[in-house]
Amino acid sequence: MRESKRLAPQKKHSRASAQTKRKYFDDKQQNDLETGSKRQKLVYRTKTLTLKPHSSRSNLPALNRFEPIYSSSSRSRKHKHDWSRSSSIAESNRKWVFSGDDFSAYSDRIVFVSYNILGVENASKHPDLYFKIPPECLEWDRRKELICKEINRYNADILCFQEVDRFNDLDCLLQNDGFRGLYKARTGEAYDGCAIFWRDTLFTLLHEENIEFQNFGLRDNVAQLCVLKMNENQSESDLCMQSLKAKSTPARRLVVGNVHVLFNPKRGDIKLGQVRLFLERAHKLSQEWGGIPVILGGDLNSLPQSAIYQFLSQSEVILLDVLVHDRRNISGQLEHPPQNKYFRSPNDNVKSNNMCISRRSMRVWSDDELRLATGSRGVTHLRHQLKLFSAYIGVPGTHRSRDSCGEPLATSYHSQFMGTVDYIWHTEELLPVRVLETLPMDILRRSAGLPNEKLGSDHLALVCELAFVDDDSRT
Repeated sequence: MRESKRLAPQKKHSRASAQTKRKYFDDKQQNDLETGSKRQKLVYRTKTLTLKPHSSRSNLPALNRFEPIYSSSSRSRKHKHDWSRSSSIAESNRKWVFSGDDFSAYSDRIVFVSYNILGVENASKHPDLYFKIPPECLEWDRRKELICKEINRYNADILCFQEVDRFNDLDCLLQNDGFRGLYKARTGEAYDGCAIFWRDTLFTLLHEENIEFQNFGLRDNVAQLCVLKMNENQSESDLCMQSLKAKSTPARRLVVGNVHVLFNPKRGDIKLGQVRLFLERAHKLSQEWGGIPVILGGDLNSLPQSAIYQFLSQSEVILLDVLVHDRRNISGQLEHPPQNKYFRSPNDNVKSNNMCISRRSMRVWSDDELRLATGSRGVTHLRHQLKLFSAYIGVPGTHRSRDSCGEPLATSYHSQFMGTVDYIWHTEELLPVRVLETLPMDILRRSAGLPNEKLGSDHLALVCELAFVDDDSRT
């Protein structure tokens, strides 16, 4: 969330930015992850799967309960007590949740992770977001080991990291675990960037490209896109069979995208422009390689009830009318109805009424802002060409950790914020088999914040296993 802080022109806003930026990662380490199904190799069947779209996919999530987390002297005095509770929480509460559909006929699967790992510079420059966290738990040497151990527990195949400013450290550790990676640093004065890793034995890199948003007047954020090919299993028992298959069934290929969108809540024009361009490039790359599947991960700095989320999830059926939305809140970060009992504030009704009264005067977009958001002058409606689904909506969870439409209630948690800004999106050639559930809100509220002695970031890693279900996607 907190990528824009280091830019010199925005230093005067750093205090306001810090109040909503820092995100608190609570990822449960569970041994049950290690016993999860490892991806199996390609076995073709004539049986087909009837895709049943989830009804919730067509509806914009109305709620994602969160609120700024305000400090108090009493909480500060309980620092050590809360911290010990946080550690035990982190160790036992994240579980795999499985789809109710039968995927036994679909052996080609990948475990995908999207993870904002908390940049070292960001953590050091914003101590107000981590004042409850013991200093040793913010040390990078400690956090990098926790992050890599966590990844190993998931048996992950593809990793999309955001807020990476120590790529060489991660690359060295993950190479020992069989990963190869690509890194793209942000432009300007920023220190961090994005990184994609994949298991070297499972995938071959066919293509890579980066988006420097500054080339389009969209600030210094960056995005990554690549094309990966699944390798054939060369174990002795399968070698003969695989060589026969290879003659008629080329290996799976897919587009992987990774993005960290601008944080600044008031620059919805920039944020929407970045998301729009990211989706345009992902679709173009998919078409260039024969209409192959797409999977996207990232920190979008946008909430599930926002217009940006609506643009991602419903664009194939609904045009986004930019002018009906307030530019300063198109990401949902400034206006959010905390409906959950854990996050209701006595001032919520007043703030909501004030927002409704002033909304009309806040909707004005300048010509330049419209151009940045839509990519063209005079354009006021947007639609992208990817048919995207949220991995977490595809696997139902519980009310303790999901909103009314199925998104996690919180993927980020620090002293100033608890809410959802991280997502995994995929096209219809992939279906989610299982997802790693996020932490229940009541559990998060009892913790002191993240990182902690078990978890290395202020975000929760989003993890899902996806199955290839469309043979036509093979090229």
